[in-house]
Amino acid sequence: MKQIKWVFLLFALLTTVCIMGIGIAISEKSVLGILFCIFATVFIMGYGFKTKKKMREQGK
Repeated sequence: MKQIKWVFLLFALLTTVCIMGIGIAISEKSVLGILFCIFATVFIMGYGFKTKKKMREQGK
């Protein structure tokens, strides 16, 4: 059984929360909230992929 990579679980949870935030911001009709959640989602996912690439190159 493989070990859990807690960092990637955290990235996945944060991204999920941001995607839920987009839906909440839409229902509240908050343009600023929508834009912030979209930016945060893209940033967190990008940072997660960057971290995964760096770990793959290090052989972890």
